[in-house]
Amino acid sequence: MKNFKKTFAFIFFILAGIILGAFIAYVCEGKDYVGWLAWGKKVGLENISVDLYVIKLDFGFMVKATISQIFTIAAALIVFSKTCKNL
Repeated sequence: MKNFKKTFAFIFFILAGIILGAFIAYVCEGKDYVGWLAWGKKVGLENISVDLYVIKLDFGFMVKATISQIFTIAAALIVFSKTCKNL
């Protein structure tokens, strides 16, 4: 049970860092002095289609990482390591 709590807390902190970073990037986009926080790149597969005449399958996976997400994920890992030592 102890391992489950630590794993759940780790996933929670990582997801919180990703979501907070995406929100910061959205807010800072187009602003003069903080616009660089919204800069990022997309990496992944755009579209892969398999057409079997009866069934058509489309696959795609894209990840967009921004500067603010990198900062907030790093901050989330630091907070996780400080708060969940005894979990």
